[in-house]
Amino acid sequence: MAKRVKITFNISNYLVTDMDSSMIFLLAADVVMLLHALFVAFVVIGLVLVLIGKACDWNWVRNPWFRLIHLVAIVLVVLQAWLGLICPLTTIEMALRSRAGDTVYTGSFISHWLEHLLYYQLPPWVFVVCYTAFAVIVVASWYWIRPRRFKE
Repeated sequence: MAKRVKITFNISNYLVTDMDSSMIFLLAADVVMLLHALFVAFVVIGLVLVLIGKACDWNWVRNPWFRLIHLVAIVLVVLQAWLGLICPLTTIEMALRSRAGDTVYTGSFISHWLEHLLYYQLPPWVFVVCYTAFAVIVVASWYWIRPRRFKE
């Protein structure tokens, strides 16, 4: 006669219920950093795609909602730079990292990562000038590559 073997499986051993709060705060900080990177990519790549879209006659680059959201995004960046404010996403990320006991960086998200990745240490006014110049190009693209009208 075969002997029965009882196998028990406790799923709670495999769930992430024992994650301490510092890990949760670090994960949240990484999510905010990812969102921040996506925002920066949207602003930068958005303009590049509009310019390429003009040359390739892509109709979607004239979408008024895309263009308006893109314009508002760079205007917010420029206003923060002119007022000497740190981006709220940077502030949130640093607060989460601090709560987790992790090291935090000073300055803006972009200046930190440019310095970190490219070893450039530039004064804040350089970023203000760059953001403003970029915004001028975005505004100029509204006149050179006109978005379609909003449907009524």
